[in-house]
Amino acid sequence: MTGSEAGSSAAVRPRVGHIQFLNCLPLYWGLARTGNLLDLDLTRDTPEKLSDRLVAGDLDIGPITCVEYLRHAEDLVVLPDIAVGSDGPVMSCVIVSKVPLADLDGRPVALGSTSRTSVRLARLLLEEREGVRPEYFSSPPDLDAMLARADAAVLIGDPALRASLEQAPSQGLAVHDLGAMWKEWTGLPFVFAVWAARRDYAEQQPGTVAAVHRAFLESRDLSLTEAGKVAEQAARWESFEAPLLERYFTEALDYSLGGRQLAGIAEFARRVAHDSGFAADVTVRLLESVPAAG
Repeated sequence: MTGSEAGSSAAVRPRVGHIQFLNCLPLYWGLARTGNLLDLDLTRDTPEKLSDRLVAGDLDIGPITCVEYLRHAEDLVVLPDIAVGSDGPVMSCVIVSKVPLADLDGRPVALGSTSRTSVRLARLLLEEREGVRPEYFSSPPDLDAMLARADAAVLIGDPALRASLEQAPSQGLAVHDLGAMWKEWTGLPFVFAVWAARRDYAEQQPGTVAAVHRAFLESRDLSLTEAGKVAEQAARWESFEAPLLERYFTEALDYSLGGRQLAGIAEFARRVAHDSGFAADVTVRLLESVPAAG
């Protein structure tokens, strides 16, 4: 942010959400390095809770899971070129199964995800791609506890990384990557979460929203340029080795939001709209379409 933007942003103190998973670390790591962190009133939480807070008006700008964005698109405007998704294997959104997926019809599947989008994607893939109708139940994201009651478990974020990279291999469990399954099925990237501003806030504070948007893009670009350093720092407090985290940040995750990603959102909306609370042809409104205040 420029000096004038920083001053106005400091006065407004936009309330901004931060997903507390490793997959979002590169979007926030650079904020302190660029000096933009102090301009934000940052709230850390799970994707589901941050989505609810943005919809409720408790946040001004923040990540929102794809399903929740589509349900509330009229009240929100999406920040271009920033998202959390994948264009193939994502590593941290998985089904861990004791049996082949084709054998899950009528069998218990534990949903340990804190993202409604990941849960809906898992159900879509199991029901429409694999042709099975499991019995779902919600559970805390603990793989051993989940599989004590179920034949498969859906996990995202850091618990999914631990389950797929450490627990599943040692226990002989199969790991099915939802990002890879979607890409094989549709040929498109999948977007798990977008960054959005409340429409009323964007209309009242267009300069602040634009400055926050630029700050996140700068943070992401700096973090990906210095991905090795980000991974080394993260490895100090996580159980994963730095080279693995660097590969996760730079190869598995896709932090962009362009034409192919928007096509992926549209395809997902078309496939799940009938029971998800939004229209099949819902329009994704990007920041540029919001008129300036006054």
